[in-house]
Amino acid sequence: MNPEDKYLEVNKESWNQRVDTHFDSEFYDVEGFLKGNTSLNSIELDLLGDITGKKVLHLQCHFGQDSISLSRMGAEVTGIDLSDKAIEKARELALQAGTDTKFICSDVYNLPNVLHEQFDIVFTSYGTIGWLPDLDQWASIINHFLKPGGQFVFAEFHPVVWMFDDDFKGIGYNYFKSDAIVETNTGTYAEKEAEMQLKSISWNHSLSEVFTSLMANKIQIQAFNEFNYSPYNCFSHTEEFEPKKFRIKHLGNNIPMAYSLLAIKSE
Repeated sequence: MNPEDKYLEVNKESWNQRVDTHFDSEFYDVEGFLKGNTSLNSIELDLLGDITGKKVLHLQCHFGQDSISLSRMGAEVTGIDLSDKAIEKARELALQAGTDTKFICSDVYNLPNVLHEQFDIVFTSYGTIGWLPDLDQWASIINHFLKPGGQFVFAEFHPVVWMFDDDFKGIGYNYFKSDAIVETNTGTYAEKEAEMQLKSISWNHSLSEVFTSLMANKIQIQAFNEFNYSPYNCFSHTEEFEPKKFRIKHLGNNIPMAYSLLAIKSE
């Protein structure tokens, strides 16, 4: 069977398995979050600016911390995710946090069948597009939900990072999209020693694929930035050289680790 035929089923199960471990992890620090800490980073905050009163659609929101952080900034936020367990936790978390953030369980491509609104901003960040096989369809979904003149705000791990093997010792994967990457790994990025076996199906996407997909769907890039660090300690052999800035120790500042872009839907 072609991996693309079963990727939704496999990846939904993978993310459902992670939810409880992630929710209780130091990585996500739910306790600090409920005391008022934001889960957003300067990379995306610099692009978002003042979102008071804006309608925001957050794609692939996991259990909703970024969605709730956006609500705390004054936006009217809808978060969506493939994982029903994550959405259940997101709703619980929003209740605890005292926000009116809405959550919908849906995969990205099916969203137009279950959500019938347009938004001022579509937002998605860090470890999202690798789970999607078709970026042209992804960009068409963003176009569908953005109002004319609306903004797409995107932060993501750099595709150069995904070329390396898990130890960052050599090149293990193609920079450009090729066959689906089917893997079974032990543990999860938020709790590397967790006793779980996670099967996943993913794809690498080059920067040119991201850019051309957006532009072909009338979403024009206004700003693009690359960063030589990750805002999360989710890779092997990292060092924190400044607060909340992580690099692969033996690679230093020699590779890009994240990027961000701001784009506008054509009027």
